[in-house]
Formats: sequence, C-alpha cells, structure tokens
Amino acid sequence: MVASPVTFPIRTLNLSPGSHILIEQVSWDHYEALLEELGEDRRIPRVNYCQGTLELMSPLPAHERPHRIIAYIVTAILDAQNRDWEDFGSTTFKKPKKAGLEPDTCFYIENARQVRSLLRMDMKINPPPDLAIESDVTSKTTMDAYEVIGVPEVWIYDNNRLKIYLLQQEGYGETTNSLIFPDINVVEIIPKLVEQAFEQGTSQMLRELRLSLTKDS
Repeated sequence: MVASPVTFPIRTLNLSPGSHILIEQVSWDHYEALLEELGEDRRIPRVNYCQGTLELMSPLPAHERPHRIIAYIVTAILDAQNRDWEDFGSTTFKKPKKAGLEPDTCFYIENARQVRSLLRMDMKINPPPDLAIESDVTSKTTMDAYEVIGVPEVWIYDNNRLKIYLLQQEGYGETTNSLIFPDINVVEIIPKLVEQAFEQGTSQMLRELRLSLTKDS
C-alpha cells in the first residue's frame, strides 16, 4: 500500500500515462493538502476522493479525445434545441469531509443560468452538474464520489460503447435512456459520431451533425 500524502510527498510519485493508484485511509485534510500542493493549474494527475479513499489517475493521451469529442456533440445538440449550457470541464467539486472529484468533463444545463458567472463551485449552495462524461472504465471510488456530489446523470464511454447511469435512491443504475436527451438514442448515436470523428476529423463530423440537426428541426 502506498503511504498517505503526509509521509509520502505526492510529487515523488512517478505516474506514467495510464497509471491508476488507490490510497486508503486518507483524511479529508490530507486530500485538501494534496490539492493545494499540486496546484490549480495542473492537468495530471486527476484526483478523486471518497470517504477516506484517494484515487490518482494519469490518463493516456488517447483518453482525452473521446470525452472532448462527446462534449462537442452534446453542445451541438443542445444548441440545435436552443437550450442553455455551461461546460465546466474538469472543475473540482467537493462535499466537505465526504467526497471530491474532477470529472473528465461536465455540463450544467438545467441550472446553466444559475452558475454561468461562477469560477468556483460551493456544493453547500450550488447545484451539482446535470451531466458528467467520463472516458474509459471509471472506478467504484469515482462513482461513489459522483453519488455523494449528487450528479444526476453520468456517461461512461469505453471501447466505442456509451453507458448511461442515472442516480437513483439506491445509487447509480444503468439505462439506455438519457434524462438530458429523452428523445435521442444517444447510446447508439454517440459511438457512431465518435468513430466518424476519428475517421473524417472532428470538425467535419460536427459540420455534418449540425446540418442534420438543422434539417430535423
């Protein structure tokens, strides 16, 4: 087991791309001290925390593209539907003493106007994101943190498949229907559009998507 951040300075860890480390019995104060040590401007590692478990991840370069492409698709559809949205990327969200997480990317949609001017989120007074998007398999620690934060819908994209998880009383349950896009089969459409982006280029895929959305409206 890796020691806690107090006795094992986090900057001495050599996290190669693709690394994933879980550290048990970490206090909330240690987690907050780690975030301060790493600084706000870093992109790697991603740090999640839930009920005493600290998770450090150093994503592969290939990890970044799918969730960014999916984010572009989401905004294209929302724009076509004339809906407000705010992209909060990998903003750190915290429920003090319980959980903290950094999504691959996330969106405010229903609450977009409420948060559009905010630079920092306070989960005591601000709502959680309406949608979070993750690439690759997401650990139980990450999903537990999402549950504590209260994100109602989480998408996980892995191996050209999209899974939708909705927050219920007993935790997250997988479904094929999105609350954000109830009339669109995103489980089928999103993987095809991501594949199209890799084959034709993201900009070309988006131009064709926007054109099709205009015709359908």
